Amino acid sequence: MDRHYTILCINPGSTSTKLALFRDEAKLDEANIEHPASEIRKYPDIISQLPMRKATVYQYLAGRGVKPSEIDAIAARGCPAGRSYQAGAYEIDADMMAACLQPAYAVNPMCLAPVIAYEWVRDYGTPAYNYDVVMVDELKDVARVTGLPKIKRLASAHTLNTKAVAREVAAELGLNYEQVNLIMCHLGGGCSVSMHERGRITDMVPSGEGSFTPSRAGRLSNRSLIKLCFSGRHTEKSLRDLLQGRGGLLAHLGTNDCREVEAMIARGDAKAKLVYEAFAYNIAKDIGMMAVTTGGKVDRIVLTGGIAHSKMLTGMIIDLVQFIAPVVIKPGAKEMDALAGGVLRVLRGEERAHKFSEDSSRPA
Repeated sequence: MDRHYTILCINPGSTSTKLALFRDEAKLDEANIEHPASEIRKYPDIISQLPMRKATVYQYLAGRGVKPSEIDAIAARGCPAGRSYQAGAYEIDADMMAACLQPAYAVNPMCLAPVIAYEWVRDYGTPAYNYDVVMVDELKDVARVTGLPKIKRLASAHTLNTKAVAREVAAELGLNYEQVNLIMCHLGGGCSVSMHERGRITDMVPSGEGSFTPSRAGRLSNRSLIKLCFSGRHTEKSLRDLLQGRGGLLAHLGTNDCREVEAMIARGDAKAKLVYEAFAYNIAKDIGMMAVTTGGKVDRIVLTGGIAHSKMLTGMIIDLVQFIAPVVIKPGAKEMDALAGGVLRVLRGEERAHKFSEDSSRPA
C-alpha cells in the first residue's frame, strides 16, 4: 500500500501566521492567525518574534488535536536572505536554520519558518523543506546588469504562488508550463511582476523596483531618495521601515486596505481615486516592461494574489494592458497548496531537494 503523508505548512507574514495541514494533496485545515500591530510592535526585530511565532504553531496543532510527532513532513515558506536559490525544494538543515538566525539575513518573518521547522528535524527526525522561495534566480544574464558594476539586479518575486498559478493557466491552455510565455502579476501587500518564459522566470519587477503597493513605497527618484537618506531625519532602520511598511496607499490615504480605499472612492473622495488609479497605472507599466523582454511574445497576462479579488483595480489594469495579450484573473494565493504539493513530490521521490550547504556557490 502506498504511504500517505501528513504535512504541516508554516508561512509567517508581516502581520499574521498562515498554517495548514494536508493529508497528501487534500487540505485538512487552514488558518490565518492575525497578529495585531500592537503585538508586533513589542518586538525590536524579526528574530525576537521567534518565541511568539513558535507558540502560534504549537497552539494551532493543539487546537486541532494533532501531536507534533504525528507530522510526517514540514513545508516551510521562507529562507535566509543574502543569496540566490534554484527553483524547487531545499532541505532545511542546521546550516539553513543557523543562517536564518543571522540578523543580516532575517529580513522578513518568513525567515523564522525554517527555524521552527528544524525543531521537528532535530527532535523527531521529521523531514522539512521549503519550496520555490522568494529569491529563486533564473534571470537572463542581460537582466542582471545595472549602471553600476558593483550592483547587480537581484531576483525577488512571489515565486511560489506565481509558478503554481502559471502551471494552472498553462494547463487550461492545453500546454505545459515550459511551452508558454506568461506575465505573472502578483497583487498583495507586496506586488511583483515577472516574466515566465518557457518555464523559467527570466526577468521581473520586484516591489522595490516597481509600483508602490498598499504599504510599500516602490520605485523612487535616486536624487530624492539620496536627499531623504541624508536629511538627518532617519536611521537605516527607520528608512527601511518607511519604504517597506509605511509607504504606498498607507502613506497617501492612511490605510493599506484596498476595500477601504474603494469605499472612499465610492463616497466621492477625489484624492483616493487619483492614488488608486496611480496604483493600477504603475502596475500596468510594470507589465508593459516585462512584455518587451520577449519582444511582445506573450501568451497571457495573469493577475493573481489577494488584491486580484478587486474588480475595480483589475478592471483598470486590464484596460491598460489588454492590447499586449489576453488577461486572466486568478485571485487569491495558492501558496499553501504549492508548498504542500512541492514537498509531497519530494517525499514521493518525484523531485530531488537541493541542499543549502552544497548550493553555497549562489551568492546574491
